[in-house]
Amino acid sequence: MSLINWLENNLLACPYKKYFDIDCMGCGMQRAFIALLKGDIVESFLFYPPLFSMIIMLLLLPLHLIFKFKHGAAWLKYLFIFNIAVVIINFIVKITLL
Repeated sequence: MSLINWLENNLLACPYKKYFDIDCMGCGMQRAFIALLKGDIVESFLFYPPLFSMIIMLLLLPLHLIFKFKHGAAWLKYLFIFNIAVVIINFIVKITLL
């Protein structure tokens, strides 16, 4: 059994969706990550657009800690603010369209 199949069969349930019947700010991230592992970038983006900027930020963080980029902390701060904005916009779009 491959990792992707295992991930697809063991998705975590969202308690927010279960109890309140609306998507949370992270709903779709697991499916987006699995689609990205399969190589389906468009489907991944449609499931959860903030995933790409989060991956970039999470890759930059250890690189900055190791190599001490001159403006690495500023870039991380701006990426964090951008990620929060994209997550909030995505959440608003999802709850207004559903």
